[in-house]
Amino acid sequence: MTPSVHVGQWAFCFVGGISLTARHNGTAFVLLAAVLYSTAGLGMKLIPWSGMALNGGRSIIALIVYAVFLFATHHKLRINKWVILGAIAVCGTNTLFAIANKMTTAANSIVLQYTAPIFIIILSMIFLHRRANRLDLTTCAFVFLGVVCFFIDSLSGGNLFGDFIALISGVMYAIVFMLEDMPDGDALSSLFWGTALSSAIGIPFMFGQAPLNQTAIISMLFLGAFQMGLAYICLVIGLKTTAPVTASLVTGIEPVLNPVLVRVFYGEEMEMLSIIGTAIVIVSVIGYNIILSKEKSSITKENAVYKTN
Repeated sequence: MTPSVHVGQWAFCFVGGISLTARHNGTAFVLLAAVLYSTAGLGMKLIPWSGMALNGGRSIIALIVYAVFLFATHHKLRINKWVILGAIAVCGTNTLFAIANKMTTAANSIVLQYTAPIFIIILSMIFLHRRANRLDLTTCAFVFLGVVCFFIDSLSGGNLFGDFIALISGVMYAIVFMLEDMPDGDALSSLFWGTALSSAIGIPFMFGQAPLNQTAIISMLFLGAFQMGLAYICLVIGLKTTAPVTASLVTGIEPVLNPVLVRVFYGEEMEMLSIIGTAIVIVSVIGYNIILSKEKSSITKENAVYKTN
């Protein structure tokens, strides 16, 4: 169960103090979530800890944010097999992404995680026996081509294993999205328990790490409170009143802005082949959502005409 629209309006007033229509309200939340998510690469690069320790630190902070939000919205925590499965997926997504960010470039880690919609198609074919159409297969082929560009580029850069971890993070992220349609699931409960699991797993790795300077401490606080905590809350609220195609286009800013921030403030560069791979993956995923949305809209209109006649 996701927060209702009135919760979204309350939260937006809390964040920005602006009154908007429900549609614009939702789009603003999705945009804010995407911008906050895009700061992950830079924030992690500024913290001299391992991926496991870093993820444990930001998860502890994010867990406090989620607890406050659940209390403020009177959302009761649930636990069942679907919630647990979702929690494992949330934990896997966050942990693997943090590890990958330390082993490969920020651009590779975020764009390879952005392949999640393609894994939704593949996993649906395998476990839900959903038949893939021409659009599904064509999109998978193009995204696969983009992924190949990353791995070829990483062969010479020594980032191959980091790219593989990032790709597995994309698989886990796909499972998170699939759980929304599973019976008796609860996204916020899965998020809370998954973040709690991330905290528990990461705490042992935090011992013995290098002391954090002021920049690293600020980065850790920002990652936990805003990049993880506030970002996911904004996304859950925004998707309540935002059309899928709009959300897809708006969140497409994340894999673009993420490496740009790292390049400007950290100096990490991208090779040409990775840039080509980034363009292929982003255009393929966004294009897929646009075409799919138009097809669904056309079918809805045809059914409406048929019922009228």
